Amino acid sequence: MILDTNGIQKILPHRYPFLMVDAILEMERLKRIVGVKNVSINEGYFQGHFPGKPIMPGVLMIEAMAQTGGILLLQEVPDREKKLLYFVAVDDARFRRPVVPGEQLRLEVTVVSWRGNFCKLEGKATVNGELAAEATLMCKMVDREPAPATMAAMSEK
Repeated sequence: MILDTNGIQKILPHRYPFLMVDAILEMERLKRIVGVKNVSINEGYFQGHFPGKPIMPGVLMIEAMAQTGGILLLQEVPDREKKLLYFVAVDDARFRRPVVPGEQLRLEVTVVSWRGNFCKLEGKATVNGELAAEATLMCKMVDREPAPATMAAMSEK
């Protein structure tokens, strides 16, 4: 294991109940990353999705892929505590099998391109080698806080 939840939380801004990555197993700077999400019946969303037949929501599998990719990208940003990654698009999302409590989701994310503040990622989520979900994710890096107004801009008001 390269990063545990403590190491992940030093990079990602996400916290319980919305941290969707439990560990990072592999990482090639600027290229690819592999993380895992242990799917537990204790996840709050299982109360309603679906009572008596718990299935991890597909959008949360995509979020887990995005967070895993975010760890890879934010590693390269020196002032990462001042930045956030926003989704700008999700393309070609496909859900191939249900993911249920007790399973471990393996999240493999590859950088397709990274230009300026925009990045395109390919993500796959598998369980025991079987494809559960896949998607192309586009994100934009933004400042967590807006830049302070300059004196010149303030005097124009």
